[in-house]
Amino acid sequence: MSDTKKKGSAPVSTNPAMMFLRENMGIIIALFILCIFLSVFPGTSSSFPTVKNMFNVLRQISSNLLLACGMTMVIILGGIDLSVGSVIALSGVLAAGCVSRYGMAIPPAMLIGVVIGVVIGMFNGIVVAKTTIPPFIVTLATMNIARGLAGVYTGGSPVRVVSKEWQFLGAGYIGGVPVPVIIMIIVFIISVLIMNRTKIGRYIYAVGGNTLAAKFSGISVWRVKFLVFTYSGLMAGLAGVILASRMYSGQPTAGEGAEMDAIAAVVVGGTSMSGGSGKLGGTLIGALIIGILSNGLNLMNVNSFWQTVVKGVVILLAVFIDYIRNIKKAD
Repeated sequence: MSDTKKKGSAPVSTNPAMMFLRENMGIIIALFILCIFLSVFPGTSSSFPTVKNMFNVLRQISSNLLLACGMTMVIILGGIDLSVGSVIALSGVLAAGCVSRYGMAIPPAMLIGVVIGVVIGMFNGIVVAKTTIPPFIVTLATMNIARGLAGVYTGGSPVRVVSKEWQFLGAGYIGGVPVPVIIMIIVFIISVLIMNRTKIGRYIYAVGGNTLAAKFSGISVWRVKFLVFTYSGLMAGLAGVILASRMYSGQPTAGEGAEMDAIAAVVVGGTSMSGGSGKLGGTLIGALIIGILSNGLNLMNVNSFWQTVVKGVVILLAVFIDYIRNIKKAD
Protein backbone atom coordinates (compact mmCIF):
# COMPACT_ATOMS: atom_id res chain seq x y z
CA MET A 1 0.00 0.00 0.00
CA SER A 2 1.41 3.39 -0.93
CA ASP A 3 2.59 5.66 1.87
CA THR A 4 1.45 8.72 -0.02
CA LYS A 5 -1.91 10.17 -0.89
CA LYS A 6 -3.00 12.76 -3.36
CA LYS A 7 -3.89 16.24 -2.27
CA GLY A 8 -4.61 18.12 -5.48
CA SER A 9 -1.69 17.18 -7.69
CA ALA A 10 1.03 16.89 -5.04
CA PRO A 11 1.66 13.62 -3.16
CA VAL A 12 1.63 14.06 0.60
CA SER A 13 3.45 11.49 2.71
CA THR A 14 1.41 9.72 5.39
CA ASN A 15 4.45 7.97 6.85
CA PRO A 16 4.66 9.15 10.50
CA ALA A 17 8.46 9.47 10.39
CA MET A 18 8.38 11.55 7.21
CA MET A 19 5.59 13.73 8.57
CA PHE A 20 7.57 14.27 11.77
CA LEU A 21 10.66 15.30 9.81
CA ARG A 22 8.69 17.62 7.54
CA GLU A 23 6.85 19.33 10.40
CA ASN A 24 9.98 19.81 12.52
CA MET A 25 12.71 20.24 9.92
CA GLY A 26 13.71 23.70 11.13
CA ILE A 27 14.26 22.80 14.78
CA ILE A 28 15.84 19.45 13.86
CA ILE A 29 18.43 21.35 11.81
CA ALA A 30 18.93 23.75 14.73
CA LEU A 31 19.46 20.80 17.10
CA PHE A 32 21.91 19.20 14.66
CA ILE A 33 23.92 22.43 14.28
CA LEU A 34 24.02 22.89 18.08
CA CYS A 35 25.32 19.34 18.58
CA ILE A 36 27.96 19.74 15.85
CA PHE A 37 29.12 23.03 17.34
CA LEU A 38 29.47 21.60 20.85
CA SER A 39 31.25 18.53 19.45
CA VAL A 40 33.98 20.59 17.73
CA PHE A 41 34.23 23.63 20.03
CA PRO A 42 37.59 23.43 21.89
CA GLY A 43 36.01 23.92 25.32
CA THR A 44 33.46 21.11 24.90
CA SER A 45 34.78 18.77 22.19
CA SER A 46 36.30 16.32 24.67
CA SER A 47 33.38 16.16 27.13
CA PHE A 48 30.17 16.78 25.16
CA PRO A 49 30.08 13.92 22.59
CA THR A 50 30.38 11.10 25.14
CA VAL A 51 27.85 8.44 26.12
CA LYS A 52 28.12 9.46 29.77
CA ASN A 53 27.33 13.08 28.96
CA MET A 54 24.45 12.14 26.67
CA PHE A 55 22.84 10.12 29.47
CA ASN A 56 23.50 13.07 31.76
CA VAL A 57 21.67 15.39 29.34
CA LEU A 58 18.74 12.98 29.08
CA ARG A 59 18.53 12.72 32.86
CA GLN A 60 18.61 16.51 33.16
CA ILE A 61 15.85 17.03 30.61
CA SER A 62 13.65 14.24 31.96
CA SER A 63 11.89 16.45 34.52
CA ASN A 64 11.56 19.28 32.00
CA LEU A 65 10.01 17.00 29.39
CA LEU A 66 7.49 15.70 31.93
CA LEU A 67 6.43 19.28 32.63
CA ALA A 68 6.53 20.12 28.91
CA CYS A 69 4.16 17.25 28.03
CA GLY A 70 1.53 18.75 30.32
CA MET A 71 2.42 22.30 29.31
CA THR A 72 2.02 21.46 25.61
CA MET A 73 -1.57 20.37 26.22
CA VAL A 74 -2.25 23.48 28.31
CA ILE A 75 -0.83 25.85 25.69
CA ILE A 76 -2.61 24.09 22.79
CA LEU A 77 -5.75 24.61 24.88
CA GLY A 78 -4.96 28.33 24.85
CA GLY A 79 -3.83 28.53 28.49
CA ILE A 80 -0.66 28.61 30.57
CA ASP A 81 0.41 26.90 33.80
CA LEU A 82 2.88 28.89 35.88
CA SER A 83 2.44 26.74 38.99
CA VAL A 84 4.41 23.67 37.90
CA GLY A 85 7.76 24.81 39.29
CA SER A 86 6.29 25.44 42.74
CA VAL A 87 4.39 22.15 42.62
CA ILE A 88 7.75 20.42 42.11
CA ALA A 89 8.95 21.93 45.39
CA LEU A 90 5.80 21.18 47.39
CA SER A 91 5.47 17.60 46.10
CA GLY A 92 9.13 16.89 46.79
CA VAL A 93 9.21 18.23 50.37
CA LEU A 94 5.95 16.52 51.35
CA ALA A 95 7.04 13.17 49.90
CA ALA A 96 10.40 13.44 51.65
CA GLY A 97 8.72 14.58 54.86
CA CYS A 98 6.42 11.56 54.90
CA VAL A 99 9.51 9.33 54.97
CA SER A 100 11.92 11.27 57.20
CA ARG A 101 9.44 12.81 59.66
CA TYR A 102 6.62 10.30 59.84
CA GLY A 103 8.39 7.02 59.01
CA MET A 104 6.15 6.19 56.07
CA ALA A 105 7.21 3.61 53.53
CA ILE A 106 8.82 5.09 50.42
CA PRO A 107 6.28 4.01 47.72
CA PRO A 108 3.19 5.52 49.43
CA ALA A 109 5.20 8.62 50.38
CA MET A 110 6.13 9.17 46.75
CA LEU A 111 2.54 8.52 45.72
CA ILE A 112 1.43 11.26 48.13
CA GLY A 113 3.86 13.65 46.45
CA VAL A 114 2.35 12.87 43.04
CA VAL A 115 -1.19 13.20 44.41
CA ILE A 116 -0.34 16.68 45.73
CA GLY A 117 0.46 17.70 42.15
CA VAL A 118 -2.82 16.20 40.92
CA VAL A 119 -4.82 18.06 43.58
CA ILE A 120 -3.26 21.41 42.67
CA GLY A 121 -3.82 20.68 38.98
CA MET A 122 -7.46 19.85 39.69
CA PHE A 123 -7.85 23.12 41.59
CA ASN A 124 -6.36 25.06 38.68
CA GLY A 125 -8.63 23.20 36.27
CA ILE A 126 -11.81 23.85 38.25
CA VAL A 127 -11.13 27.58 38.64
CA VAL A 128 -10.09 28.03 35.00
CA ALA A 129 -13.01 25.96 33.68
CA LYS A 130 -15.75 27.37 35.89
CA THR A 131 -14.78 31.06 35.86
CA THR A 132 -13.55 33.62 33.39
CA ILE A 133 -10.35 34.25 35.37
CA PRO A 134 -7.39 33.93 32.97
CA PRO A 135 -5.21 30.83 33.49
CA PHE A 136 -2.20 33.14 33.87
CA ILE A 137 -3.71 34.70 37.01
CA VAL A 138 -5.02 31.43 38.45
CA THR A 139 -1.72 29.59 38.10
CA LEU A 140 0.27 32.64 39.21
CA ALA A 141 -1.71 32.50 42.45
CA THR A 142 -1.22 28.76 42.95
CA MET A 143 2.46 29.18 42.09
CA ASN A 144 2.87 31.50 45.06
CA ILE A 145 0.64 29.40 47.32
CA ALA A 146 2.52 26.16 46.61
CA ARG A 147 5.94 27.80 46.96
CA GLY A 148 4.87 29.42 50.22
CA LEU A 149 3.50 26.15 51.62
CA ALA A 150 6.76 24.38 50.75
CA GLY A 151 8.66 27.05 52.71
CA VAL A 152 6.27 26.90 55.66
CA TYR A 153 6.46 23.10 55.86
CA THR A 154 10.26 22.99 55.77
CA GLY A 155 11.11 26.26 57.49
CA GLY A 156 13.29 26.97 54.47
CA SER A 157 15.54 23.94 55.09
CA PRO A 158 15.86 20.76 53.00
CA VAL A 159 14.05 17.62 54.16
CA ARG A 160 16.73 14.93 53.79
CA VAL A 161 16.18 11.24 53.07
CA VAL A 162 19.36 9.14 53.15
CA SER A 163 18.28 5.85 51.63
CA LYS A 164 19.27 3.89 48.54
CA GLU A 165 15.62 2.94 47.99
CA TRP A 166 14.66 6.63 48.00
CA GLN A 167 17.23 7.61 45.39
CA PHE A 168 16.35 4.80 42.96
CA LEU A 169 13.58 6.73 41.20
CA GLY A 170 15.75 9.77 40.54
CA ALA A 171 19.28 8.40 40.37
CA GLY A 172 18.94 4.66 39.80
CA TYR A 173 19.54 2.61 36.65
CA ILE A 174 17.76 -0.20 34.87
CA GLY A 175 19.95 -2.04 32.39
CA GLY A 176 22.40 0.85 32.32
CA VAL A 177 19.68 3.40 31.52
CA PRO A 178 18.79 6.07 34.13
CA VAL A 179 15.35 5.45 35.66
CA PRO A 180 14.20 9.07 35.04
CA VAL A 181 14.93 8.59 31.33
CA ILE A 182 12.80 5.44 31.25
CA ILE A 183 9.95 7.25 33.02
CA MET A 184 10.33 10.17 30.60
CA ILE A 185 10.01 7.85 27.59
CA ILE A 186 6.93 6.10 29.01
CA VAL A 187 5.21 9.39 29.87
CA PHE A 188 6.03 10.86 26.47
CA ILE A 189 4.54 7.85 24.65
CA ILE A 190 1.39 8.01 26.80
CA SER A 191 1.07 11.75 26.13
CA VAL A 192 1.46 11.25 22.38
CA LEU A 193 -1.21 8.54 22.42
CA ILE A 194 -3.55 10.83 24.36
CA MET A 195 -3.11 13.66 21.87
CA ASN A 196 -3.20 11.56 18.69
CA ARG A 197 -5.34 8.53 19.45
CA THR A 198 -8.08 9.66 21.84
CA LYS A 199 -11.15 11.87 21.76
CA ILE A 200 -9.77 14.09 24.52
CA GLY A 201 -6.76 14.84 22.32
CA ARG A 202 -9.00 15.97 19.46
CA TYR A 203 -11.10 17.98 21.88
CA ILE A 204 -8.01 19.79 23.19
CA TYR A 205 -7.19 21.01 19.68
CA ALA A 206 -10.82 21.93 19.06
CA VAL A 207 -11.18 23.95 22.27
CA GLY A 208 -7.83 25.67 21.71
CA GLY A 209 -8.71 26.52 18.13
CA ASN A 210 -12.17 27.93 18.80
CA THR A 211 -13.78 27.51 22.22
CA LEU A 212 -17.21 28.72 21.14
CA ALA A 213 -17.35 26.43 18.11
CA ALA A 214 -16.20 23.50 20.26
CA LYS A 215 -18.97 24.21 22.75
CA PHE A 216 -21.62 24.38 20.02
CA SER A 217 -20.38 21.09 18.57
CA GLY A 218 -21.19 19.35 21.85
CA ILE A 219 -17.75 19.23 23.46
CA SER A 220 -17.74 19.63 27.23
CA VAL A 221 -15.29 22.53 27.31
CA TRP A 222 -15.07 22.73 31.10
CA ARG A 223 -14.25 19.01 31.34
CA VAL A 224 -11.49 19.31 28.75
CA LYS A 225 -9.93 22.23 30.62
CA PHE A 226 -10.24 20.42 33.94
CA LEU A 227 -8.55 17.26 32.62
CA VAL A 228 -5.72 19.15 30.91
CA PHE A 229 -4.78 21.18 33.98
CA THR A 230 -5.08 18.05 36.13
CA TYR A 231 -2.67 16.26 33.80
CA SER A 232 -0.26 19.17 34.02
CA GLY A 233 -0.41 18.94 37.82
CA LEU A 234 0.20 15.19 37.63
CA MET A 235 3.32 15.77 35.55
CA ALA A 236 4.58 18.41 38.00
CA GLY A 237 3.98 16.15 40.99
CA LEU A 238 5.82 13.27 39.33
CA ALA A 239 8.70 15.56 38.36
CA GLY A 240 8.88 16.85 41.96
CA VAL A 241 9.18 13.35 43.41
CA ILE A 242 11.83 12.35 40.86
CA LEU A 243 13.85 15.50 41.55
CA ALA A 244 13.63 15.00 45.33
CA SER A 245 14.78 11.42 44.86
CA ARG A 246 17.75 12.53 42.76
CA MET A 247 18.81 15.15 45.32
CA TYR A 248 18.28 12.84 48.35
CA SER A 249 16.02 15.54 49.80
CA GLY A 250 12.96 17.67 49.32
CA GLN A 251 14.09 21.22 48.61
CA PRO A 252 11.75 24.20 49.15
CA THR A 253 13.66 26.01 46.40
CA ALA A 254 13.43 23.13 43.92
CA GLY A 255 11.80 23.86 40.58
CA GLU A 256 12.53 27.58 40.55
CA GLY A 257 12.26 28.64 36.93
CA ALA A 258 11.13 25.16 35.86
CA GLU A 259 7.93 26.58 34.37
CA MET A 260 10.01 28.82 32.13
CA ASP A 261 12.12 25.91 30.89
CA ALA A 262 8.95 23.93 30.15
CA ILE A 263 7.37 26.85 28.29
CA ALA A 264 10.62 27.35 26.39
CA ALA A 265 10.66 23.69 25.29
CA VAL A 266 7.03 23.93 24.13
CA VAL A 267 7.48 27.22 22.27
CA VAL A 268 10.80 26.24 20.67
CA GLY A 269 9.06 23.02 19.62
CA GLY A 270 6.63 25.02 17.50
CA THR A 271 3.47 25.05 19.62
CA SER A 272 1.58 28.29 19.09
CA MET A 273 1.02 30.45 22.17
CA SER A 274 -2.33 31.46 20.70
CA GLY A 275 -3.56 27.87 21.05
CA GLY A 276 -5.04 25.32 18.69
CA SER A 277 -1.83 23.98 17.14
CA GLY A 278 1.29 22.16 18.24
CA LYS A 279 2.83 18.70 18.43
CA LEU A 280 4.52 16.78 21.24
CA GLY A 281 7.20 15.67 18.77
CA GLY A 282 8.26 19.30 18.44
CA THR A 283 8.19 19.65 22.23
CA LEU A 284 10.59 16.71 22.52
CA ILE A 285 13.05 18.39 20.18
CA GLY A 286 12.55 21.70 21.98
CA ALA A 287 13.36 20.05 25.31
CA LEU A 288 16.49 18.52 23.78
CA ILE A 289 17.58 21.91 22.44
CA ILE A 290 17.07 23.60 25.82
CA GLY A 291 18.79 20.74 27.67
CA ILE A 292 21.77 20.50 25.31
CA LEU A 293 22.12 24.29 25.29
CA SER A 294 22.24 24.35 29.11
CA ASN A 295 24.67 21.43 29.17
CA GLY A 296 26.95 23.10 26.63
CA LEU A 297 26.93 26.41 28.49
CA ASN A 298 27.81 24.59 31.72
CA LEU A 299 30.68 22.75 30.02
CA MET A 300 31.95 26.13 28.75
CA ASN A 301 31.72 27.50 32.32
CA VAL A 302 29.36 30.27 31.25
CA ASN A 303 28.02 32.31 34.17
CA SER A 304 24.55 31.12 35.26
CA PHE A 305 23.17 34.65 34.86
CA TRP A 306 24.26 34.72 31.24
CA GLN A 307 22.67 31.29 30.76
CA THR A 308 19.37 32.82 31.85
CA VAL A 309 19.86 35.62 29.33
CA VAL A 310 20.51 33.11 26.54
CA LYS A 311 17.37 31.12 27.42
CA GLY A 312 15.34 34.33 27.38
CA VAL A 313 16.66 35.20 23.93
CA VAL A 314 15.83 31.70 22.66
CA ILE A 315 12.25 32.00 23.95
CA LEU A 316 11.86 35.45 22.38
CA LEU A 317 13.14 34.20 19.02
CA ALA A 318 10.79 31.22 19.12
CA VAL A 319 7.77 33.40 19.94
CA PHE A 320 8.77 35.86 17.20
CA ILE A 321 8.96 33.02 14.67
CA ASP A 322 5.50 31.88 15.79
CA TYR A 323 4.28 35.47 15.34
CA ILE A 324 5.63 35.62 11.78
CA ARG A 325 4.11 32.21 11.02
CA ASN A 326 0.68 33.33 12.24
CA ILE A 327 0.88 36.49 10.11
CA LYS A 328 1.64 34.40 7.02
CA LYS A 329 -1.31 32.11 7.81
CA ALA A 330 -3.59 35.13 8.14
CA ASP A 331 -2.46 36.40 4.73
